[in-house]
Amino acid sequence: MTPELSRRTFLRGVGVTMALPWLESRNVWGVESPTARPSSEPPVRVGVLFAGNGFHGKEWWAKGKGKDMELGGVLAPLQDFREKLLFIRGLYNEEALKGNIHSSQTGNLLSGAPLASGGEIRSGTSFDQLLAQSHSRSTKVPSLVLGCEQPNPAVHKNYSMLYSSHISWTSPTSPTPLELFPALAFDRLFKDESARGDESVLDAVMADAQDFRRDVSQADRRKLDEYLESVREVERRIERAGDRGELQGWKPTLEKPNVPRPADGIPQDIAEHMKLMCDILVLGFQTDATRVTTLKLNNDHSSLRFPQLGVDYMIHHLLSHTDTADWLKVNQLFTGQLAYIARKLDAIQEGERTALDNSMLLFCSSMLSGGTHDATQLPVVLVGGGGGKLQGGRVLDYLKAPNRKMCSLYMSMLDKAGLHVDAFGDSKEPLAEI
Repeated sequence: MTPELSRRTFLRGVGVTMALPWLESRNVWGVESPTARPSSEPPVRVGVLFAGNGFHGKEWWAKGKGKDMELGGVLAPLQDFREKLLFIRGLYNEEALKGNIHSSQTGNLLSGAPLASGGEIRSGTSFDQLLAQSHSRSTKVPSLVLGCEQPNPAVHKNYSMLYSSHISWTSPTSPTPLELFPALAFDRLFKDESARGDESVLDAVMADAQDFRRDVSQADRRKLDEYLESVREVERRIERAGDRGELQGWKPTLEKPNVPRPADGIPQDIAEHMKLMCDILVLGFQTDATRVTTLKLNNDHSSLRFPQLGVDYMIHHLLSHTDTADWLKVNQLFTGQLAYIARKLDAIQEGERTALDNSMLLFCSSMLSGGTHDATQLPVVLVGGGGGKLQGGRVLDYLKAPNRKMCSLYMSMLDKAGLHVDAFGDSKEPLAEI
């Protein structure tokens, strides 16, 4: 365990190490320096949520400011967070305008890097992984990279569709592996080895939790109880999903399989899959087990279907060409995941701010509209306070600005998360208004 982690307080059991939420009466996250306050300042967390194929061409908009901000239909689920929301118009990646549609618009979304064609794999290290590398000694999990649709290894119009399947890149030639299984993502946060097991994480640490509970304030006891119950609820939902045959892919008929377990297929209940991954993102931030999470809700050129919305006649990619009421329903399902995360984080008090106030949630896609495949301006929303450094309730329009690079936004976000860089991707200056 690194020195930074060794100074932190964990609940422990056999094979399990569970990080604790921020508490007022105990500095469970370690002392940053000899002069740090007894209850250390919570860190800034960064979450990136990606939805492929853009959004409804007439319903992605915002105008006004503060609590009077008006939102288009796609963003309707975010009504409660208008004062903590930044709607950003006009940013783009120049390299994404080269090559084909879909793959070459997605593979460099978080890096702005040129992409190799001809089936070769070369992009650039994404900003989330640059930040994760800087936090690698401070958290149990440097970053969680989660997905709800398995990667596509095919080639489309001379570009690998792995570009369409990955937005997070550990290095120019290595897309960061996606964790598709909620159970394994959960295990990464709490188990000492990321291996699937039947024993409850919460049961394993309960004795230690009861001992710890005696030494904290009454308010922190309530906070600890709420946190432990939230962990229990995620465990229950993962178990129920497995019992229903969802999220787990094919299962062998033998009691003890004698063949390797195959990879996940498309989940039977995509809404529940997404919600579980959102809960895991929140738990990771709440415990400071990780400060960086990237959640790819689907691929660009996605094959997901949405029977629970009454939209089962067309896959996501083809539906994105329609701009119909059904397409708007699907858009709102995706935006609803951002609202769900924001609501849960905003309910977690960390001193004078909430966990949402201490986070930056970036919601984006690789094109503005699936019907036009327009990547000359990208759909971008930021929710959260960035540790008090990010002012919401604003609409920023960069469409005619001299600096409208997506990488400039990433420089601004990196700076607010405590990582100062002189350049990133194709940018050498942050967005001053952010």
